[in-house]
Amino acid sequence: MDNQKLSCWVIYNGSLTSPKFIDQAEMIRQSATTRNIDCRTVKNYQLTMEIAEGDLALGGSLADSKPDFVVFLDKDILLGRQLEKLGIPVYNPIESIERCDNKAIMYQTLANNSIPIPDTIIAPKVYKGFEINDKQYYEYVISRLGFPLVIKEVHGSFGMKVYLIHNEKEFYGKINELSGISFLFQKFIASSYGRDLRINVVGDRAVAAMYRHSETDFRANVTNGGKMKAYEPTKEQIELAVKCTKIMGTYFTGIDILFGENDEPVICEVNSNAHLRNIYDCTGVWVADDMIDFIIADLEEQRHG
Repeated sequence: MDNQKLSCWVIYNGSLTSPKFIDQAEMIRQSATTRNIDCRTVKNYQLTMEIAEGDLALGGSLADSKPDFVVFLDKDILLGRQLEKLGIPVYNPIESIERCDNKAIMYQTLANNSIPIPDTIIAPKVYKGFEINDKQYYEYVISRLGFPLVIKEVHGSFGMKVYLIHNEKEFYGKINELSGISFLFQKFIASSYGRDLRINVVGDRAVAAMYRHSETDFRANVTNGGKMKAYEPTKEQIELAVKCTKIMGTYFTGIDILFGENDEPVICEVNSNAHLRNIYDCTGVWVADDMIDFIIADLEEQRHG
């Protein structure tokens, strides 16, 4: 395929004004541009999702310049689905982004494919302002997982909206606080306190990895003050990370791996929109290059397939 003729949009959420989101989009745009692809960064609200009887369309100033492909860094699932319905290749596929974005669905999917994860209980739906009056349910959760345990909101990034719960007072206090919010309970992996691995996978290759650790927090995320260093993953860790990528249906992922007993790998999360700056600063690997090269090869294969 002649790269001169390719064009792409890198779509990110325009309501997120932190420089790290713009930086992520710019890193990918830079890689695309160096490969002679006409690439522009696009805020999600620059495209309007227009629906009429028997018709889906995009409105706005960009509507007449549809790209050859989209790198979708947002979690605006409806926009991504509209792009796919209009025949525009979207990377990652929107179904895979949706599957990763909801942690409950992510753990269901991984467990159904025999991937090692922490023991997890998905909390029942409770409407905001209401509560479960029967304490027997929560007593069972406590007896099943013990203290400390982890409560995770099903939507959240960078280690945020994840809470380490030490006792019943914290447990019931957090449940009341999360009224109307979807969340889950999870066994705390004490052997991985303050440490984990991040492996970036592109296609069927692990292209970069780092070890993250924190002296002050049970979460190792750099955003929460964790430190990082380059890491050479084991064959087992690589195979597990690649397998998770295939199971979730993503092409690019950041796989977070915990250290179980005897350091056996336990999957913490699969991130469909893993940020690239930290892994670059830590390892010197510009993952965006691998992503764009994968897309070019995939489009070429589709063209001749």
